[in-house]
Amino acid sequence: MRLRLSFRLSWPRRQAPPGPAARLLLAGFCALLPALVTGLVLSGGSVAQAGADTISAPMALRPAGRPDLSAADRARIAAVLAPPADLGRAQAFEAMPGGAATARADARHRPAANLGPEDEQRFHLGEALFSKLWVTAPSSTQATDGLGPLYNARSCATCHVGGGGGVALSAGPAPPSLLLRLARAPETPQEQAALESGMALTFDDPIYGHQLQTAAVPGLVAEGQVRLAFKTQPVTLAGGRVVVLRRLVVAVDGPGYGPLDPRTRPSARIAQPLVGLSLIEAIHPDDILALANDPVLKAKGLAGRPALLRDPQSGETVLGRFGWKAQAASLKAQAADAFSNDIGISTPLAPDSHGDCTAAETACWSAPDGVQPRYGRYEASQTVLDLVTFYAGHLAPLPRPRAAMPQVLAGKALFSAMGCADCHHPRFVTRRDAHDPADAFQLIWPYSDFLLHDMGADLSGGHPVGLAGAQDWRTPPLWGIGRRMAEPAAGAFLHDGRARTPEEAVLWHGGEGDAARKAYLAATEKDRADLLAFLESL
Repeated sequence: MRLRLSFRLSWPRRQAPPGPAARLLLAGFCALLPALVTGLVLSGGSVAQAGADTISAPMALRPAGRPDLSAADRARIAAVLAPPADLGRAQAFEAMPGGAATARADARHRPAANLGPEDEQRFHLGEALFSKLWVTAPSSTQATDGLGPLYNARSCATCHVGGGGGVALSAGPAPPSLLLRLARAPETPQEQAALESGMALTFDDPIYGHQLQTAAVPGLVAEGQVRLAFKTQPVTLAGGRVVVLRRLVVAVDGPGYGPLDPRTRPSARIAQPLVGLSLIEAIHPDDILALANDPVLKAKGLAGRPALLRDPQSGETVLGRFGWKAQAASLKAQAADAFSNDIGISTPLAPDSHGDCTAAETACWSAPDGVQPRYGRYEASQTVLDLVTFYAGHLAPLPRPRAAMPQVLAGKALFSAMGCADCHHPRFVTRRDAHDPADAFQLIWPYSDFLLHDMGADLSGGHPVGLAGAQDWRTPPLWGIGRRMAEPAAGAFLHDGRARTPEEAVLWHGGEGDAARKAYLAATEKDRADLLAFLESL
């Protein structure tokens, strides 16, 4: 059994792969871990003894009352965020979804407009590192080696071209922007307690680890290839129009190290677009928690659940907000996870230089890594991680020139009336004390509550991730969706990219999204066209 923990078990670098005795020891530790979690707590990235009550109890996060705000700030925010009296009129600053960070030109992949000259330079340095191709170790370019040994892509830009999301899917080999996550459900009360206490995020495949790596350095065998097929499912709308939905069917061709564990439930994940991520990070947790506790939403059964995580350094409870399951509390943690699992590059937050290599993959452990003493302890230094994170975080939201058009405003009113805005929450004001001053005290329009919602059996992801069950997904932000709709190659919506259009995505909604789906089914063609015009304007 391999646990995806809030900390990583790693072997010393530049040593031989773990031998039979070491692997037996690791297996024994993993077998004992469920019984140990009630007496362990994370402290500074290591495991230390603590009282059982510290870890056995479920995580909790209490609102702090927005201590970053003054009384005058609170009054201003209350006025700005008050429900509009007339949805038929554009609201103030609605055409600037990223506040002062909104791009000045209607062109994608621009830096936030309110960055100073030095930060713009940081942005472009990060962009170069984001696009850099990592190479196999050892190489003459020692600052860029360490790829893999097992990996999915050689650069961040391979999956996020220009900072965008995954490409449209077709039957056959999966594109690099679609990954196959591997894990199983908890099987014992102790394993369930490990998820609820934040000691485990997933229970990974014992041979293949956290995700299927489809490429390998010379001399190694890739873990397998992902092949896609589709089953069609027609849906008839009111008025008689038929929409043909596609259900994604995933298979693993040529598994390089034997079959997957029969308990493993693969889950396909498409790359998400990188838009305004540092602004999302600057939303105060209190504002997200307030939506989870909103009595009106609770009465509707639509109050999402916060994705609580355990910080690997402090052991404290933190709020997840990045990733399809909100499994990362910070953008930097999300970037480090991608470096480790997708490219096989170690960073200070994910120090395993062999990436997602498991104890069973001995040839992977035997391959050289790219750690160079003169460059530090990691294949990608703290500086590299910081610059890539800065670039990914400061890709600017684009302006909305059509925000005041009559059809768009009609669609906006329908978006609210159908219940879409209950989960796709329109607006926030970011915190005064944001880490980056450019992100501080901005009125932003991401259209997400950043909470977990049960989306029904049709959108099951196969296995839980932390507190997120198989059917639970973080509400994806909608800003920038219109630009994606305008690019046919970028038509991949929902967690596995099955939906080619937002309309198809709506029709897959179930669970807490079922009422909105039924409202869309019953609407007139004009109302549906108005709603889609609103989405195209975002």
